[in-house]
Amino acid sequence: MTVISIREQPEYAQDAIRFFQKHWATQYSERVYEDCILNCLDSPSPLPQWYLLHDNGQIIGGAGLITNDFISRMDLYPWLCALYIEKPCRGHAHGSLLIEHIKKQAKQSGYGQLYLCTDHVGYYERYGFAYLAQGYHPWGGCSRIYQAKL
Repeated sequence: MTVISIREQPEYAQDAIRFFQKHWATQYSERVYEDCILNCLDSPSPLPQWYLLHDNGQIIGGAGLITNDFISRMDLYPWLCALYIEKPCRGHAHGSLLIEHIKKQAKQSGYGQLYLCTDHVGYYERYGFAYLAQGYHPWGGCSRIYQAKL
C-alpha cells in the first residue's frame, strides 16, 4: 500500500479528481473537487492537500486535509475530509493508513489538532478521535465534530 500526495505527484491529479467526484460529488458540487485539487498543486498555502491510497496499481481510497469541511466551526482547522475506501477493500483497516498519514502531515505542518465531521459513531474513535461538538452545514444539515490531538 502506498499513500500518494497529489501535490508531490501531480500526475495523479486527474485520477484524484475522478475518485473524489465519483464518491462525494453531487450534480451541484462536481466541480468543487476539480477546482480545489487543480488549484492546490501550485499554491503557496500548505492546505489543502489530497491523498490517494494505492494498492497494486489500483486506487482503493482517498482523503483530504483541508481548512474547513463545509461546517459552521470555521475557528477549527485543519480537517480530515472525504475519507473513502472502496467497498471491496473495507474491513482491513485501510482507512487507518490515510488517517495516520494525514495526522502525521498535519503535525509536521505545525498543527496540534486535527478535526473531522461525520455522522459515523464508533469508527473514528478507534483512531484517536473524540467527539467535540455538533456542527452545522450551510445546506441545513448537521454533523458530529471530532478532534484528535496530534
